[in-house]
Amino acid sequence: MNDLEFKKNYSALIPPSYGVTNPSPSQAQKTQENPQNSEFAALVRQSLSKNSQLNFSKHAVQRLESRSIELSPERLTQLSGAVEKARAKGVRDALILDGSTAFIVNVPSSTVVTMLNDREMTDNVFTNIDGAVVL
Repeated sequence: MNDLEFKKNYSALIPPSYGVTNPSPSQAQKTQENPQNSEFAALVRQSLSKNSQLNFSKHAVQRLESRSIELSPERLTQLSGAVEKARAKGVRDALILDGSTAFIVNVPSSTVVTMLNDREMTDNVFTNIDGAVVL
């Protein structure tokens, strides 16, 4: 009986070997890989570059042409920066005022929904926006 009891107690002191693995050298090397070269980092960079590119809805393009609104590369850069500022604040639909032009932008999709020139902005009420950026 004492012998049986000794075996029980002794087995409790032996740690189980299952579930304990040492990483192979190739696994350890993968974790030390440069994060800029990882696939995840590439996806993040691609997502960020996609978000910073502005899209224009069909309606916005029609308004651009019918209202003779000019968009220079500098103005597009400013507009893109304003969208990023709105995104940082958690805005979903933004009114972006740029001098004599107003842009309504869906921030999550970086899409300009419509735009107005100074004549259409007079006595106008903007609805369904949750933020404004003044340039």
